[in-house]
Amino acid sequence: MSYKQNTKGSKQRANRDLVNEKMRSRPTSTIRSCHEHSIEITNLTPLRYIQYPMAIAPDNLFSPLKQRSVTFPNRIVVSPMCQYSYVDGLSNDWQFVHLGSRAVGGAGTVFAEATAVSPEGRITPGDLGIWSEQHIAPLARITSFIKAQGAVPAIQLAHAGRKASMPVPWAANPNTLPASEGGWQAVAPSAERFADAYPTPLALDRAGMDKVIADFAAATRRAESAGFLLVEIHGAHGYLLHEFLSPLSNTRIDEYGGSFENRIRFPLEVVRAVRANFSARLPVWMRLSITDWVEPSNEFPAGGLTVEDSIAFARVLKAEGIDLVDCSSGGNHPRQQIPVGPGYQVPFAERVRRAAGIPTCAVGMITSPEQADQIIRTGQADVVSLAREMLRDPSWPLHAAEILHKPGVWPVQYERAARGKVERREPLAEVSGEKK
Repeated sequence: MSYKQNTKGSKQRANRDLVNEKMRSRPTSTIRSCHEHSIEITNLTPLRYIQYPMAIAPDNLFSPLKQRSVTFPNRIVVSPMCQYSYVDGLSNDWQFVHLGSRAVGGAGTVFAEATAVSPEGRITPGDLGIWSEQHIAPLARITSFIKAQGAVPAIQLAHAGRKASMPVPWAANPNTLPASEGGWQAVAPSAERFADAYPTPLALDRAGMDKVIADFAAATRRAESAGFLLVEIHGAHGYLLHEFLSPLSNTRIDEYGGSFENRIRFPLEVVRAVRANFSARLPVWMRLSITDWVEPSNEFPAGGLTVEDSIAFARVLKAEGIDLVDCSSGGNHPRQQIPVGPGYQVPFAERVRRAAGIPTCAVGMITSPEQADQIIRTGQADVVSLAREMLRDPSWPLHAAEILHKPGVWPVQYERAARGKVERREPLAEVSGEKK
């Protein structure tokens, strides 16, 4: 053995002896096995002395969300879905079962469909309404049941604008209803109809606009009286407020048309009326069509509403006290070109959330639990809204919890059918705080 090799070996032994001495000088813990053999394990460095950033678990599909005084038990929303099944706008047993079954199924938020703030604001004669005091009691029956299932009852307030006075979707004749068949005069920002099958609307004057604002304000008060804890203003899908926002449907030459600042003016007047007439302790959302999906052309040199327009509007809505933007798209022109596919609108929710600094809801062809959970975990949106998938499976949230290995919060009557870990369902806690 060479001198160099011998020196190297001596250094290795010296280092090993030094390490062993240091290990013997540290405190030890004893683990006793089931055979009574003792094993000494050197204590590790206390965690508080280890210098590295601790990861914070991201929100997931079943994380609670608090807005104002309302705590949503999870991030799953039953989207407003028109049922066209009412007489004089009055809620009935169909709606009770339709919404009640989704609350039983575990959704955190259950929306009543687009609810007309006035008779002329209906899409069809079969629409749900909230334009009179008579509408309150039947709706209160539903909100009470939803709360008993631990979910948040919500309502979408709407005015159909130029898409009003139409038959129910399954009617044999799809054209606008004449007065002889119960039709009525539609209104809009401009006297331009949506398509050939739709009515030619009357352009709103100042008095007509004031009536719409008053109708939204009164409907908001009735919604709270009926027990709803969340109101959403419908500003999407080609209905009245969207019509004002979009240059495709708003061709006014007064202070309510033309520039972006003018086109948002009337929707903001409605927003302020709703926010002022709903308790400060309760959240208000707004659904927007983030884009019209209509590019500039010879017919429409400016094109339709753009993502950038909606981001700018979302910033204004945040300053006005809106708590979340529900990000949909389209519905305002028959020439729209929509690239429909799974989660096709999710990028809108992400862009608005990041650029405007406001919570968002993602909606549109969200079907699988993994897809919905990934949207929340990656910060693309704060909640996800499901529509057709909830029609196919009212218990989708319970099934999603099982697939994602989360505890299922089952009603006690159904617990014997549950698989995996189960948590006992409790009624929604009372919302506290000042009313105004």
